[in-house]
Amino acid sequence: MGKFVVKETKTGIKFDLKAGNGEVIATSEVYTTKAACLNGVESVKKNSAVAEVEDQTVADYAKVKNPKFEVYEDKAGEFRFRLTATNGQTIAVSEGYKAKASCLNGVESVKKNAPDAEVVEE
Repeated sequence: MGKFVVKETKTGIKFDLKAGNGEVIATSEVYTTKAACLNGVESVKKNSAVAEVEDQTVADYAKVKNPKFEVYEDKAGEFRFRLTATNGQTIAVSEGYKAKASCLNGVESVKKNAPDAEVVEE
């Protein structure tokens, strides 16, 4: 089962969503307060379960309403996703993947792990 790991950084506090194998599958922005970070965790839990995928790597892709996972190709040619909340704000982002299929597996992993993930502090 996955877990949200909340930890302090030099500039604030952030979370990583880790799969059962310990791999980081999504990361948050850096928040200024722990309360804001925990709100971000709750937002990911709630939104990831109902979000659809908007594949921005194909021509004339179909726009999907928020919340959604936006799959895109970065400047380095790697595939990434970002989860946006109902209000359009980005609440979690992925690492870069060499293959689009791996990126889509990351989306599925967030959908599977986030809703019931425990929250731990480091």
